Amino acid sequence: MFTYIDPTVRERLVAAGKLILINRDGERLAPDQSGGGSISILGPIPLPLAFGDSRYEVQWYACVRNTELSKIEDIAEKLRAQQAQESFASLASSMAVNSVLIIGDPETWKNPLVRVHSSCLTGDVFGSERCECGPQLHSAVDLISKDEQGGILIYMSGHEGRGIGLWAKAATYLLQDSGENTYQANRSLGLPDDSRDFGDAASLLKFFRGHGPFRLLTNNPKKIEDLTTAGLTEITPVKHVFGVTAANKRYLAAKQNWGHKIEDDDIS
Repeated sequence: MFTYIDPTVRERLVAAGKLILINRDGERLAPDQSGGGSISILGPIPLPLAFGDSRYEVQWYACVRNTELSKIEDIAEKLRAQQAQESFASLASSMAVNSVLIIGDPETWKNPLVRVHSSCLTGDVFGSERCECGPQLHSAVDLISKDEQGGILIYMSGHEGRGIGLWAKAATYLLQDSGENTYQANRSLGLPDDSRDFGDAASLLKFFRGHGPFRLLTNNPKKIEDLTTAGLTEITPVKHVFGVTAANKRYLAAKQNWGHKIEDDDIS
């Protein structure tokens, strides 16, 4: 984080309106009102994207819980006093920084298209076909860009492997290769089927969208239930099945059996 090097940078960004705080209800706070689950938001940052031959213009916001940020800044202050600059890089790895991509003009939104996407290094970055995450991410950006209203993509960085983390996810892959499905593998490790928390996503949606209606690209009823519980009640689900291959049909069938709104024809 920039405050590791020069805390005065924070003051400059606050003064420029590029660093703001919101509470759990998506309401803007004064710069000195952190606490109680508040979230720091940096942006907007122009971010031209390229997926294959397609190009997209989006506005990026980086978002982090203040409970995490405050602990790390306290440690960074001690490191600065010790002139231990070489230790700063290790601090950033413990922060879950979510991202918001705004596509189109929010002033025109009446029922925008939204995707809350869980991070998946193997699918989103490596292009793995063990899941459909990469194609879902790319198609969401494309669909939102082509929609007449535009909308929001929220990228949840702490959601790897439905919330179990990359190391445990690697172990579940080995268990899946021995015959278990994706949910059975989680249980074998003593982990929940789905431990993701969509509370931060709800807070960010309240800030960027408000409480108005939106269309949510998802097949997962848990995502809708969690956002509804957080107070976002005007949600219209939009089926989002992309990237089906021979390598992930068994994985998709397990999601279907667990309750995802996926039809047999979608994965046949």
